[in-house]
Amino acid sequence: MIIERKNYELFGKMLIEKLVISSPFKVPSPMPNEACFLYVIQGEIDYQLDQNLISIPAKDAVLLKCGNYFGQMLSTKSSKLQKIIIVHFHPDILKKVYDKELPEILRPPKKIDTTINLEQINNDLLIQKYIEGLLFYFDNPSLVSEEILILKLKEIILLLTQTKNVIVIQQLLSQLFSPSTYSFKQIIEDNLYSNISSEALAQLTNLSISSFKREFKKIFDDTPSNYLKNKKLEKAAELLTLSDERISTISFSCGFNDLAHFSKCFHKKYNTTPSAFRQDQKN
Repeated sequence: MIIERKNYELFGKMLIEKLVISSPFKVPSPMPNEACFLYVIQGEIDYQLDQNLISIPAKDAVLLKCGNYFGQMLSTKSSKLQKIIIVHFHPDILKKVYDKELPEILRPPKKIDTTINLEQINNDLLIQKYIEGLLFYFDNPSLVSEEILILKLKEIILLLTQTKNVIVIQQLLSQLFSPSTYSFKQIIEDNLYSNISSEALAQLTNLSISSFKREFKKIFDDTPSNYLKNKKLEKAAELLTLSDERISTISFSCGFNDLAHFSKCFHKKYNTTPSAFRQDQKN
């Protein structure tokens, strides 16, 4: 659940946002051709991307690849309250800010590695001080101006060039200006366990809803709603077997926002309740 959300926009697009979130939570945010710098102020979050799970503790950050989706932030058992700052990198805004010449870190390297999805940035004093500066402006919104926001955007770009991860960071940021083309199947698989509508998936694939459904049927031989529901239920069954997570948490992490609806769908597919299924597996 989002408890607090504040943000500042630059040239009509979200640039910086501050979130306070209480577990359990899941925030799907498809953002085409964009990169994000995410810093954990308090708590700890798990981050799901390309079926890989990483944990980001307080005072650490992650830089996320541009593409057809932002990924999934998942609640953790160890932390019930998370505070995060996100800085969004839009290629059109960066071109406008650096009107004469892009800095080296934004220029494509000689060889682009499109397999890099994210880079974790560990506790760094300069970035901590940068975050403290952003928090000051969130506490004093009357001081915020377009010029200040441009300076803060340039400052984080500069700080990223001074981290030990700079080579990988350049690979990620340079793809803003030569974004990868994601296949239809990749986009579906990347969003299997998110609570995302067919209309939103169609938008990610740049197809009308009718064309999207036809293409989906051709590739998966099923309707989007039925295929995605079955995949979520199969993942839930796997988690019920392998983990001791609460059923409500498993339901949520597999893309079901309503526990009663999850239980009904699960019973229809497996002819038993989630709790009985788990007990049977243990026995």
